[in-house]
Amino acid sequence: MDRRDFLAAAAFLPALAALEQRPVPNYRVVTKYKAPRKGAGMPGLYPGRVVTVHAPACIDEATEQVDVPTVRQMIARGMTTLTGDRDARDSWARFFDAQDVVGIKVNSSGAPGAMSMPEVVAEIAKNLIAVGVKPANVVIHERGAQIATPGYERFVPDGVRVEAATTWQSFDPDVYVEANFFGEDDTRSYLLRVVSEQCTKIVNVPNMKDHSASGVTGCLKNMAYGEFSNVARSHYKAQTETLTFIGTLARVEPLRSRTVLNIMDGLRGVWHGGPFSRDKRYRFYPKQMKFGTDPVIASVSFTARMSCRLAGTAACT
Repeated sequence: MDRRDFLAAAAFLPALAALEQRPVPNYRVVTKYKAPRKGAGMPGLYPGRVVTVHAPACIDEATEQVDVPTVRQMIARGMTTLTGDRDARDSWARFFDAQDVVGIKVNSSGAPGAMSMPEVVAEIAKNLIAVGVKPANVVIHERGAQIATPGYERFVPDGVRVEAATTWQSFDPDVYVEANFFGEDDTRSYLLRVVSEQCTKIVNVPNMKDHSASGVTGCLKNMAYGEFSNVARSHYKAQTETLTFIGTLARVEPLRSRTVLNIMDGLRGVWHGGPFSRDKRYRFYPKQMKFGTDPVIASVSFTARMSCRLAGTAACT
């Protein structure tokens, strides 16, 4: 995280202090899983570190056509800078091997206008396969049926799976967070079964967008809300409990220990009206990607960039 990111993020502190102080809900976390070892999962191998790679040629703003060779170079540069390796294969091999079943957690809820771009996801899948992960053990996934909209299967290598709660045994009844926010009848949020029973590692691939309830959709929100059921209940009219709910979901095992890498797709973003993007006027094009193992600091870095965009700072667009 560079100095500009830090100062921009610090500008949010007065606004946070002015928010109405609400009591923390009574959360009940139920899971049969434990962290496999001390320090597994976030903040990961490189705590507090975020690498940002910017490439003006990665996307055409008029057509929104993605330049695949540029994206490929961005991913290689981001991974080697993060780990300090010369060869990107060595960087990927620090996290994954042939024994893994790797989930790629995308964000497709706002597709096609706001989503983890298929070209980015495809390059991630190819890098996993290059270090020995079997194509059938690469699982692109999302909570809902909206994962069908981007057409990821048209971009990825043969054999790579695209799954959702609607395609693979729904949610795990033995892993959930229970809380009553606004008197709702259904007070539990269950973890995707493909995460608890199949994936040994997860690559978290959020995209950059505004969100009316949580402020932004960053790494933490993508790995929390996107992996659990019944999460929209945490915000009602002008009230929201996302401040504590996102963090509570993200730390539930086995999600916390299995999410080992965050790659934020910032080729394009949404600065207003999110999480959807029906009006292109509210899109912007950071033309960047962020890499890290620490979803908290990666989200802070993105929030700083979003604050620049809302302020109209040209250097941040």
